[in-house]
Amino acid sequence: MRLNESTAVSTARALLVPYEARHVLTYHGWMQDPAILEATASDRLTLEEEYENQQSWRSSHDKLTFIICQPLSSPATAERVQAGVADAPDRMIGDVNLFLYPHEEDFAEDGDEMPSKVGEERVDCVGEVDIMIADQEHRGKGLGRAVVQAFLQYIWRHADDITDEYALDKGLIGRPKLRHLMAKIGQQNVRSVALFKSLGFEQVGEVNYFGEVTLVLRDLGEFATKEVPEAYKELTYQRDEETQNGQPGEQQ
Repeated sequence: MRLNESTAVSTARALLVPYEARHVLTYHGWMQDPAILEATASDRLTLEEEYENQQSWRSSHDKLTFIICQPLSSPATAERVQAGVADAPDRMIGDVNLFLYPHEEDFAEDGDEMPSKVGEERVDCVGEVDIMIADQEHRGKGLGRAVVQAFLQYIWRHADDITDEYALDKGLIGRPKLRHLMAKIGQQNVRSVALFKSLGFEQVGEVNYFGEVTLVLRDLGEFATKEVPEAYKELTYQRDEETQNGQPGEQQ
C-alpha cells in the first residue's frame, strides 16, 4: 500500500518501518531458511524476484506491510526516523503484514451497514494478519505479541484510509467495510496460535485441508481502545533526500 510509505510506527518494544528496496537483501537471506519458508507457506524466490516482490508490496492496494526493527533508543521523544539508520540490516527482526480479501459470507446480518458495490457485486472486505520473527534471538520473548498489538493499533487508526485505498484500486463505489481480521496458522505452531488468542482472536471452524486453524478478531475497535502499546507513536520515515536543514533523524 501507498498509505504507509512515509510512516514508521514506534513503540517501547519495536519499530515498524515501510518495506523498502534497502531491506530486500536481508529479507532474502531470511527466506533461505527452510523452516521460515515452511512456517510462512512461502516459495523460495531469486533475489531478482524478491526485489520485484517488494515493489509489488508497495504498489498493491490490498497489501500492507512493515519491517520489524529493534526499538528506538528514545521512543518517547522521537519525532522522525532516518531511513537506513534505525532500520539498518543488523536492526531488522522480521515483518508483519495485512492482506485484504473480498468478504464472501452472507451480508444479511443484523445491524450491518450496506456494503459497497460494483454494480450489484457485494465487496466488503476482511483482513488477514501474519507476522514473522526471523531472528531467533528475538523469539519467545513476547515481541511477536507486542508487534501485532502495535500493528492492530495502526490498522484501527487508519481503517478508513486502508479501505479507501482498497476501494480506489478495485473501482468500488463507496467505502467497503472491514468486517473482521483473521489469522491462518498451522495447527502445530502452538506459539503463534497462543499469541493471537491472547489478543482476542477466536478459533472458528476446524483445521482445514492445509492443516491450518483460522482465528478471527471481530471487534478491532474494542481491542484497540483497551490495548494501546506503550509509547505508541507514528513518525515520519525520512529518506536521505528528505533530510531538511541538515538535521539528522533518530539514530537508534
